[in-house]
Amino acid sequence: MNIISKNKSSRNKIVALSVLGLLLFTASCKKFTEIKPLDGLVEEIAFDTKSNIELVMNGVYQQAAIGKYNGEGGRGYPFGGASIIQAEMRGEDMVNLQQFYQITYQSTQSTSSANNVNHYENLYFLINQANIFIAGVKTAVEKGVLTDAEEKAYEGEARFLRALAHHELVLNFAKPYADGQGNKPGVPYRTTAIRSTTDFDEASKVGRGLVSEDYTKILEDLDFAEANLSATSTNYSRATKGAAIALKSRVHLHMGDYSAVIADGAKLGTDASGPTFTSPVGNYKLTDSPDGPFVNYRSNSESMFSIANSAASNGDVNGALASMLLPSDLNGRSLVSTSPNLYNASFWVTGDLRKSLLQVKGSNDGVYYNNKYRDAITKADWAPIIRYAEVLLNVAEAEARSGSAAHAFVLLNAVRNRSVPVANRFISAPADLVLAILNERRVEFAGEGRRWPDLHRLALDATYGQGGIPAKLNAGQVTGDVFNESTILTPARAAIAYTDYRFLWPFPLSEVNSNPLIKASQNPGY
Repeated sequence: MNIISKNKSSRNKIVALSVLGLLLFTASCKKFTEIKPLDGLVEEIAFDTKSNIELVMNGVYQQAAIGKYNGEGGRGYPFGGASIIQAEMRGEDMVNLQQFYQITYQSTQSTSSANNVNHYENLYFLINQANIFIAGVKTAVEKGVLTDAEEKAYEGEARFLRALAHHELVLNFAKPYADGQGNKPGVPYRTTAIRSTTDFDEASKVGRGLVSEDYTKILEDLDFAEANLSATSTNYSRATKGAAIALKSRVHLHMGDYSAVIADGAKLGTDASGPTFTSPVGNYKLTDSPDGPFVNYRSNSESMFSIANSAASNGDVNGALASMLLPSDLNGRSLVSTSPNLYNASFWVTGDLRKSLLQVKGSNDGVYYNNKYRDAITKADWAPIIRYAEVLLNVAEAEARSGSAAHAFVLLNAVRNRSVPVANRFISAPADLVLAILNERRVEFAGEGRRWPDLHRLALDATYGQGGIPAKLNAGQVTGDVFNESTILTPARAAIAYTDYRFLWPFPLSEVNSNPLIKASQNPGY
């Protein structure tokens, strides 16, 4: 069963039957569930007024931000922080310094290891909440509570989240699209609500399908979102038309559909001559300083979609971004550092503002840590999901690969030049422009969870791929003296080939025990 679950089928069914109640319970700090007992909630209560519908929509977003950990208090699953830190730990540009992320960092995951299991289950819990919400707002139209346009806007938000969640699942539990143009096994794409034992039994009959089928459905959801969401909302903790288009540019990049990436970007202003760009949809543009989206995470021109956290609602000390990534002297836990091999890389030049503004040196160990998330006390930093900088670099890569090097170079410079001193800027396009763009992504999105998605989509790229999971540094190799902008250390932890079973995560035991089709098509090696 693709929702939060234990191994026993009885527990699965209890959760399935309680999903709507849990959704409403998380929708507001008010005791909304006191309207009826938790096990007696019916959809008419949730969707019989506009104010209730808005509460439920907030609950769906809260599931995206907080989730559950082993069925209890949330730790930022799936998108409140977990997707970001997990994706960094699967890559090589940040280093696990303690035991907290060792399983993910060392790729020793199993069908019952906590991080991958909770990530999977919370993603499908979010998907099911989105599906329940979609069914509910359709009913609200029939009752005259919502107009057709209002329903489609709400449905667009839910389908945006559903697409985002399924893409996250594909990135961790299925092969990249480039492997056989999507003809490898994908993940179950859930589009119907699970609210009863009958629904539960039907869901257990849905198999993996193909990666290509997942991508088709992801794009169908995003096309709907683009067509029906507002282009003018300034609240980027809610899905908008611009966010849907931006996410489509990411998805198309993962498919290697470069003409579609360029077309997506054109809707968002990337076809302008430059050197600066502003989107006609949503008026997005880069902030003047690279730290703008992080010091002003609630209000800036560059963030297109972020997951909101607050002092009253966050991933707690075991899941909040600042707690995980800051050094102890700044009230963090010194769990994860920047890799000195990234910090010292020749492409991350001296004087880059992202070193001075978005990295911080721990006073206790001299090691550099990510400084994008700074509120380790109240843990209210929002989790960035997509920024306008990514759209520019998505299109830059697509154009460079398609032969439009001149404009690709302009787009690259739009991102790079706001951070790099004049003396270190490119005078002309680098000989390998695609590599320069890929390196820029590593610098620009450090600590935002974009490294694993790039490793995943490029795994089979003969020129730019790593061929699997890259070699990594061990914690003992990371000391303050090696952050000197020159030393490149030989990683002590060996690379893992793409053909190795550990490249993919396994479907959790809870899923295998509930769905015979998944049991028969578990990822090899598990």
